[in-house]
Amino acid sequence: MRSLQDNNYRGYVPIGKETLNPIESKQGDSREAYFIGWEMSEDHPLALKPLHGPNQWPSKDLLPEWRETLETYFYKLLEVGHCVASLVALALDLEADYFRHMFMAPAVALRPLHYIGEISCPEEGRFGTGPHGDYGMLTFLATDENRGLQVCRARDGEPKLWEDVPPKKESFIVNLGDMLERWTNGLFKSTQHRVVTDGIDRYSVAYFYDPDYDTVIECLPTCHSEEFPPNYPPITMGDYFKMKFTSRAQGSSNMNSTPI
Repeated sequence: MRSLQDNNYRGYVPIGKETLNPIESKQGDSREAYFIGWEMSEDHPLALKPLHGPNQWPSKDLLPEWRETLETYFYKLLEVGHCVASLVALALDLEADYFRHMFMAPAVALRPLHYIGEISCPEEGRFGTGPHGDYGMLTFLATDENRGLQVCRARDGEPKLWEDVPPKKESFIVNLGDMLERWTNGLFKSTQHRVVTDGIDRYSVAYFYDPDYDTVIECLPTCHSEEFPPNYPPITMGDYFKMKFTSRAQGSSNMNSTPI
């Protein structure tokens, strides 16, 4: 509690404090989390931008190896993100390193999560995590052996059909985010997912692979044509995230709306 999440979304988020889907959820999500971003000092030029600045770290007396362990993992996952982003680029008929220059001081984030031993009930609006799509480009998720994650392939269908994603050792679950859907003009779809817990404590670690704050998110050159024009206007990554945070605070689930 001495490291409560600050204005840059760094630090501890208590149980029930977040509600990722304020429309379908009737209470806060039954989890706690700790948010870690790209480490920089308070006097770094980028520290003046939202979502940037120093992380909050628990005392070494309490957790002597925690910071070193998570920072090592943080930068190893960045390398994994670069590799997968190159596959995304190739799949879109772009050069393999197309996205690389957009990740010089990226808005990547690591988030260890603990789901408490509650029994979710979607019909009553109780979730480990409410239904949502991740805001950014790619998410890499490592989980323990307990089930809970579900995805909905046809997010516009009624009724929505949710499928369990079984945990698998030494593997990452990779979600495509809302930003990538916008970037590709809807060619790649954001992974709609939720967590439904069954009374057993569950742990996971999410890594959000997102570009530099000032990166312009506009329709990629291979994702539009005269017959298929861009669906969304250009927007910087920073403004896009601010739009998403504002939308959630206002209780909206609109995934890729344009700010007014």
